[in-house]
Amino acid sequence: MKISIITVCYNSEKTIENTIESVISQTYNNVEYIVIDGDSIDNTLNIIKKHQSRIEKWISEPDKGLYDAMNKGIALATGDIIGVLNSDDIFHSEIVLEEIAKFHHENSIDASIGNIVQINQNGKIVRKYSAKNWKPNKLKIGFMPAHPAIFFKRELFDRFGLYQLDYTIGADYELITRFFLKNKITWKFSYITTTSMLIGGLSSSGLSSYRLISKEIKKALTRNNIPFNYTKVKLRGFWKIVGFLNKV
Repeated sequence: MKISIITVCYNSEKTIENTIESVISQTYNNVEYIVIDGDSIDNTLNIIKKHQSRIEKWISEPDKGLYDAMNKGIALATGDIIGVLNSDDIFHSEIVLEEIAKFHHENSIDASIGNIVQINQNGKIVRKYSAKNWKPNKLKIGFMPAHPAIFFKRELFDRFGLYQLDYTIGADYELITRFFLKNKITWKFSYITTTSMLIGGLSSSGLSSYRLISKEIKKALTRNNIPFNYTKVKLRGFWKIVGFLNKV
C-alpha cells in the first residue's frame, strides 16, 4: 500500500526542514512524498533541494493559495492513501505511517481519523485533540476532526472532487462535509496520534476569524444541501465547552 504525503509551503524556512525530516525518517518505506512550494522568496527552496533525493515530486511556482496548492499535490499523487502534513508540523513518531498502513490494510474504509497534539517551540505537548467522540453529524454544528489526522483513499478525490477555491479558510471543512455527510464515505477512528502541530505565530482564534469561519461553515453546509441550524453554528464555542465538560 503506497501512502502519498503532501506538504504545502510558502516562505517556511524556519520549520520546513523538520517537516521534511519527519517524513523521510518514517519506518514505512512505501511513501511518496510531494512538496508544493508557492514560489518562496526565502531559503525554503534551498532546503527542499537539499533533500530532493528523498522527495519524490516537488514544484515551486505561484499558486492561488493553500487549497490550490493542495489540489496540485493531489493531482500529482499516485498513492492508495493521501495524507497532509503542514509545513510547520511533524509526524508524532517515526512509525505513524506504518501504523496508518496497517490500519487501512485491516479495515475496509475510505478514510481513517486519528488524533493530534499541539506542541510549543520546545517540543512540549500543550494540548491533545482527540477525534474519538467525533461523528459526521457534528459537522452540522461546526465541528470537524483535525484535518492532518485524516487519511483518505486517493480515489475519493476523483469521485467527489477537490478542495473548492472560493473559501478563504474553510475549504477543508467543505471537503470533509462533502465526503462524510453528503457522500457518506466509510471511515473509522484509528486511535493513532498522527501529528504534532506547532502552536504560535499569528492567531486564527480572533473574533473576525470566528465570524468568517462561521460564514464559511454555513456556505459549505448549504452548498452540500445539509440541513442545519445557523444559530448552533455561531454558538459552536459554547458547544465545545459543554462537550468538553461532558466528555461528549
